[in-house]
Amino acid sequence: MTHDFANPLASIPPTGRIMALDLGTKTIGVAISDGMRYSATPLETIKRTKFTQDAERILALIGENQIVAIILGLPLNMDGSEGPRVQSTRAFARSLAQKTPLPIAFWDERLSTSAVTRMMIEADLRRDRRAEVVDKLAASYILQGALDRLRH
Repeated sequence: MTHDFANPLASIPPTGRIMALDLGTKTIGVAISDGMRYSATPLETIKRTKFTQDAERILALIGENQIVAIILGLPLNMDGSEGPRVQSTRAFARSLAQKTPLPIAFWDERLSTSAVTRMMIEADLRRDRRAEVVDKLAASYILQGALDRLRH
């Protein structure tokens, strides 16, 4: 899997819906773009079990939504360095790439969860409700950032 740091989205086809995944230790947040790629919509939160089962659910969602590319949030450290979570994200991407021909790109997600959590606190969502939605909202935030970049 090649990684173009100057243009991390170079492998994304010019048209079609994109899926973003926010890989947490217990859940995977899923968001998809509309066909015109203007907006990202939170789709669901997958409870992580075994990779094979997680991948089956992702592949089902890809089929149901005519997805053409996948973006994975890359959890870099705040200083831009790569920690163990980045390694597990890359490992997940390698495994997923064996199950789908779709291009998989990475997008810097450093601020996604904290930004989304802050927005939810401002919106006064109860803590238990925040826990349910934070991953898919973080996936949506990651995807929106990538969509904005793709348009410029």
